[in-house]
Amino acid sequence: MNTEVIESFPADHKAGFVSIVGKPNVGKSTLMNQLVGERLSIITSKAQTTRHRIMGILNGTHNGQEFQLVYSDTPGIIKPLYKLHESMMSFVRGSLEDADVVLFVTDIFEQHDENDVIERLQKSEVPILLLINKIDQATQEQVEEKIAYWQEHFKAQEIIPISALNGFNIDRVFEGIISRLPLHPPYFPKDELTDKPERFFASEIIREKIFLNYKKEVPYSSEVVIIGFKEKEDIIVIQAEILVERATQRAILLGEGGKMIKKTGIMAREELERFFGKKVFLEQFVKVEPDWRQKERTLKRLGYDE
Repeated sequence: MNTEVIESFPADHKAGFVSIVGKPNVGKSTLMNQLVGERLSIITSKAQTTRHRIMGILNGTHNGQEFQLVYSDTPGIIKPLYKLHESMMSFVRGSLEDADVVLFVTDIFEQHDENDVIERLQKSEVPILLLINKIDQATQEQVEEKIAYWQEHFKAQEIIPISALNGFNIDRVFEGIISRLPLHPPYFPKDELTDKPERFFASEIIREKIFLNYKKEVPYSSEVVIIGFKEKEDIIVIQAEILVERATQRAILLGEGGKMIKKTGIMAREELERFFGKKVFLEQFVKVEPDWRQKERTLKRLGYDE
């Protein structure tokens, strides 16, 4: 990083890493997209859709003071069943080690089985804001009960009821983060929105459409690898390889006469064009890679090596 650029920032510049953690499906990705103001994390109603640690970078000025927030959306905390899960949990550990502020996201429906999350967080010395999400689906009485429960069971610097979907109380979360952010020069160039390359978002968008279009084990057994990404003046040409573990899963992905993969491809292409603001030509290939979720070498090749 260019230190001359860094030194030119004011002495009261604030910067820090904000980690968003919690169990699967509590709305962490929706929250990060709200906080950054961009759609960076894939969002589906299925648990475990986020597999990587995705950083979203927000630069701005607050009360006359410049800041840079580096948000990390992490995979939902689970008990690992595969090597893939172990790798996902290593992203969570890394995120907590880096954090200047932690957002512990729970939701109004959680059955208080977050012990594995709480265990990790209690060892952390950084400020923790506990966010109770999805309050748009609850009564005032239910919200008050949840707040009382968490006040009794968890030491957080602040407990904030939110609706990530509707943007309710997001300003309060932002204020809570900014007030606890250390003085520090920016970690990334000011024009960067994320630490991930364009290919990563292309694969995530295609993977999201697989989660939306297929049931049971197929989405969880699939991975998308971008094997070609060529940006021309008027179009982006993307070639994607979809890995599955078994031939039967490949048959399901393709569908009768290739109908399902075509439908998924059309949905993905439309989303890719919205994301990149340009025409996209998308080519998809489905390949069987037996037990890829258990193979360390394959996982490393797919980027699960943090």
